[in-house]
Amino acid sequence: MAEFINRKSCYIGKNVKLGKNVVIYENNHLEGNVEIGDNTIILPNNLIINAKIGQNCFIHSSVIENSSVGNDVEIGPYAHLRPNSKIGDGCKIGNFVEIKNSNIGEKCKISHLTYVGDCDMGGGCNIGCGVIFANYDGKNKHRSRVGNHVFVGSNCNVIAPVVIADGSYICAGTTVTKNTNPKDFVIGRVRQENKPDLAEKYW
Repeated sequence: MAEFINRKSCYIGKNVKLGKNVVIYENNHLEGNVEIGDNTIILPNNLIINAKIGQNCFIHSSVIENSSVGNDVEIGPYAHLRPNSKIGDGCKIGNFVEIKNSNIGEKCKISHLTYVGDCDMGGGCNIGCGVIFANYDGKNKHRSRVGNHVFVGSNCNVIAPVVIADGSYICAGTTVTKNTNPKDFVIGRVRQENKPDLAEKYW
């Protein structure tokens, strides 16, 4: 049986299936064909529509729609899983992360302020703060593929269609437009240039 902290503040649709030892806090809305696995904690302020969530998960202040979440996953606060997203076991999808039409492999960390659209990502990846998977060229949508154990530093742009191979390391601030080879170290940013005393002109 599920435990409700405040049942009256929640909407639970007739097709919702709750596993054993599920805890649901106040102000949650579960609608459509929703399945929640055993021992999962649904913290306050979530909207979950037509989604399957695995066991031992923590979901906090997020929107999950037409997507699936594996076991031992942490989501939120303020994450958004848009339709056709699949999150593998052991992932962390953190603050202000938006994922759309993407497959995220096991044990990936996408912790904050990132957009992942139309991407197939392997396992064990770490995606830094402010990373954008640019999937739309103004006319068509394109997919990106990211291998296993890839590191993408903060404030990177991944311009689809592109393939980032296993073990690649993408330095912070890089815009990725070309495929990488396994274990490539990738850097693509303008070198800093300091001009003495020029700042006074702008004050």
